[in-house]
Amino acid sequence: MTLSAKAGPNRSAGHSAPETTEIPPGLPGAELVTSGIEALKRGDLTVEALLVCVGATRMRLAGLEIPPSPPLAQPPEIELYLAIGAEHPDDTHSRYNALIRRLVSFERALERLGLEDRYPPNCPRSHSTTNAP
Repeated sequence: MTLSAKAGPNRSAGHSAPETTEIPPGLPGAELVTSGIEALKRGDLTVEALLVCVGATRMRLAGLEIPPSPPLAQPPEIELYLAIGAEHPDDTHSRYNALIRRLVSFERALERLGLEDRYPPNCPRSHSTTNAP
């Protein structure tokens, strides 16, 4: 899957970007997010699906279409931790932290793609929303 050039954050207006279901394969953690989205579409609550639920808001703001999650008994972070613990009880904490790091890396890379679409190369980027194009 590849990402369309239109999928980036629209920070100047404070709105989310146009949504796409295409995920760039070269982004860190793309395989986890792709697997998680596919599992959510099937209604399966896999570790990858729960990871996508954890990052759903940020990924939607970056322009990625995320299926709704099924009702969860607890916040997705807790559900993810419990699911990992069921599979790997001896190293749940380290596996959870590693997955969250991969998710954050994916989200940052996805957001960076959106910024590259908004700014020409070597253009200074303002962090102020009042000066944004």
